[in-house]
This record gives sequence, C-alpha cells and structure tokens, in this order.
Amino acid sequence: MNVTLAVQIAKKHILELFEEEKLTNLGLEEVEFDTASKDWIVTVGFSRPWDEPKSSLASLAQSSSAPLRSFKVVRINDDSQQVTSVKNRGVPH
Repeated sequence: MNVTLAVQIAKKHILELFEEEKLTNLGLEEVEFDTASKDWIVTVGFSRPWDEPKSSLASLAQSSSAPLRSFKVVRINDDSQQVTSVKNRGVPH
C-alpha cells in the first residue's frame, strides 16, 4: 500500500468509528511507516461539536487561539490493509 491509501483508510475509519459524534475539520496531521512492524502510523485531527464555542462572546475569545481539536493515531497493517489500533495522541505544550 502507498501513503495515499494509508491516509484514506485512516480517515475513513475515523469517520465511521466516530460517526455519531458528527466530526468536522478532519485532516491529516502526520504519517510514517514503521519498517519493523510493517504498519502505517497515521495521525488525524478533527473537531467535535462540543469543541465549538456556544456563544458569539466565546467565539471571539477563542478566535485568538488555535481551534480545539482531538488527535488520533491510527495504525494500519501494510499487508492486510486493516486498522489494528486507534489511540489518543497527546498534544505537546
């Protein structure tokens, strides 16, 4: 599998897994290939409805900072093209 397919699989899996949460702003953050395990490690970020400001005042206050996002690390086996894990990625401070 190539990197483009790995990213497509990761995004599709996250959208299906979190379908009820109505994710927005889904995007690729990082991707790498682990030669030892033969896994693609794809990090995707997204926003959830509760990450959005509830009022215009809150929206103004948040506009100066980065939008709230969640990050998931998706491991995909290169041979089977199956997702083997989805984990949280911590955000560095």
